[in-house]
Formats: sequence, C-alpha cells, structure tokens
Amino acid sequence: MIFINYLGQFFLKSSILLFTKLPFEKIFSFDYAIKSIIAIIILIIIVYGMIKGVKVYECFVEGAKDGILICIRIFPYLLAMLVAIAVFRESKALDYFIFLVKPLVSIIGLPPEILPLIFIKPLSGSGALGVLSDILIKYGPDSFIGMLSSIIMGTTETIFYTLTVYFGAVKIKKIRHTLWAAILADITAIIAAVTLTRLIF
Repeated sequence: MIFINYLGQFFLKSSILLFTKLPFEKIFSFDYAIKSIIAIIILIIIVYGMIKGVKVYECFVEGAKDGILICIRIFPYLLAMLVAIAVFRESKALDYFIFLVKPLVSIIGLPPEILPLIFIKPLSGSGALGVLSDILIKYGPDSFIGMLSSIIMGTTETIFYTLTVYFGAVKIKKIRHTLWAAILADITAIIAAVTLTRLIF
C-alpha cells in the first residue's frame, strides 16, 4: 500500500510538472488521448462480457433502472438536507458562530479566514468550492491562507451530504458512530493540514 501511495504521488506530480510546461495544443491532444482510452476501456468491457456470455446491454439497462430507483428513494432525504443547509446559511447563524469561535481558533494558530470553508465543507461541496474561490481571489493561491484552504478543501469530506446519500440509499436511519467518526476524521485532517502547511510554507 505504501508503494502504491508513493507511485500515485509520483505520477500525479509528474503529470502536473508535465502539463505546466506544455503548450495548449499539446494539452488538448492529451485530453483527446485520455478520452480515447476511456472509450477503449468501455469497448474492452463490452467485448469481454460478450465472450463470457453476459448480456451486456440488458445488464446495463437493469443497472440504470436500479440507479433511477435509488435516486427516487434518496430524494426525500437529500431534499430535507439541502433545505436545512439553505436555511442555516441564509439565517446568518453560521456568521454568528464563526464570530464567536474566532478568538479560540486564533490561539491554536488557525487563520479565522479559513473558518467559513471549514464549516461549509461538511454541508455542501459546491458551497465550499465557492468559499474557496473567494479565498483564493482575495489572498492568492500561493499565500499561506490560500495553500491551507486548498489542502483543507481536498482532505475533508462533505460529511452530511455523503451520509444522507449513502444511508438513505440503503434505508438505514440509525447511523450510530458514523457521524462522530467522520467529524473526527475531518478535524484530524484540518490539524494535519495546518501543521504541515506551517512546516512547508
């Protein structure tokens, strides 16, 4: 697992380095090649299924039908969560809460400017992306706040959205310790992000 992790980091960093030095035309050709590879993989799956005697089209249709039924089943849970998030944001309760905890987070070394991102991310991925965009425009992507917010955005999860979708899909109402474990994981990610960013920056 450690080897795979380092291998993945190597390919990711190499790709970033390669793409930042390539002209637009080359990047476009890479994009076309990637799309072609995806089409080839799909074709291989279809051919392999036919060789094994699997009714590929019928299986695809059945899977699509199951997917639609799952969407219908989780829609009420998802709608309730989205309405609750919208009410929470529009009521300015988040702004008041951030104002109250600002002195505390300043003591532990967390920039108060990051707080809107930290509190929005567990609720909404698109909302967090908007907050991140505002932070990067205001402070710059290469600033400490910009780097820290980018790392937090990538290492934390939309907890409540994910729990709503997955547990709603399988009709589980008692999630037991899942929520607290997820919140603890997010807190750990934030602490690690602050620590590592201060060491690197």
